Amino acid sequence: MTFRTRFAPSPTGPLHLGHAYSAMLAHDMAKEHDGTFILRMDDIDRERSKAEWEALAYEDLAWLGLTWPKPVLRQSRSADRFAEALQTLEKKGVLYPCSCSRADVANAASAPQEGIPTHGPDGRIYPGTCRGRPMASRLPGDALRLDMARAMDAFAHTLRFEETGEKHFGQHVLDRDNMVATIGDPIVSRKNGGIAYHLAVVVDDHGQNITHVVRGTDLFDATCIHVLLQKLLNLPTPTYHHHKLIRDETGKRLAKRDDARAIRAYREDGASPEDIRRMVGL
Repeated sequence: MTFRTRFAPSPTGPLHLGHAYSAMLAHDMAKEHDGTFILRMDDIDRERSKAEWEALAYEDLAWLGLTWPKPVLRQSRSADRFAEALQTLEKKGVLYPCSCSRADVANAASAPQEGIPTHGPDGRIYPGTCRGRPMASRLPGDALRLDMARAMDAFAHTLRFEETGEKHFGQHVLDRDNMVATIGDPIVSRKNGGIAYHLAVVVDDHGQNITHVVRGTDLFDATCIHVLLQKLLNLPTPTYHHHKLIRDETGKRLAKRDDARAIRAYREDGASPEDIRRMVGL
C-alpha cells in the first residue's frame, strides 16, 4: 500500500519540540513504509504568516535530518480548489451564511444548559443563530457554516475512519447526534473570505494524495469534521494516526510562544538532532 504523509506547520512563529516530534515521527513512519514525507505550509492566516518563519522552519527541519519533495505547497496557493469545494458543498445544501461575531456567539451561549458542552474542536459551540438562512441571503462579510445536522442526514450509511494511534486505536464511527451536540456548525469560510482550517486541510490532503495523516492527539476530536467533509466532497478518507503531545514541566502542551523550547534555541545552544530525538522520546 502507498504511504504518503505530511507535516503542515503554520509559519506564524518558531517551531518547538512538539513540532520536532510530529515531523520526525511522520518522517520515520514514511521511511519505515518505504513511503513519502510531504512538507506543506499552512499559511492561510495571511496576517500572521511570515516569510522569515517559513524560512526558519525549512532550516530547522533540514537540521533535524528530514527531507521532502520540492517545491513545497503553500495552502494560500490553493484558493481555486477551496472555491470549488465550497461550491460543491453549497450545491448539496449544507451551507448557510452567518453574520455573528465572536461576541454574538459568546453572548448567545452565556447561559448554557447543565450537562451540555459549551466548547468543541471548533471552539465555542455555535448556538445556531443564523441556521436556516438561505445562501441567497448572504451579505458581504458573512462567514459560511456547515449545517452539521443536515450534512450528517445526507448519508444513509455509516461514516467511519481508522485510527492507528495508541490512545484512540481502532475503527471510529461518526455519530450524528453526538456531532450536533459536541461540535455544532463549524465555519468553513471566514468573514474575510479566507478558507477555514477544516476545509483547507481536507482539500489539500486530497490534492497531495495523503494516505496517512500523522498529527497530535489534540486534533483527534476534529477528525469527525474532516471525515464528514471528505464524504460530502466525494474524497477518500486517509488513515489517521494521532500521537502524544510534548508538554512542559507543568504538563502544559507547548505553543509557539514557548521560545525557550524552540528548535532554533536548541541548535544555537549546541544540541544535536540526536539530542532532540532523545528529548521527545524517539
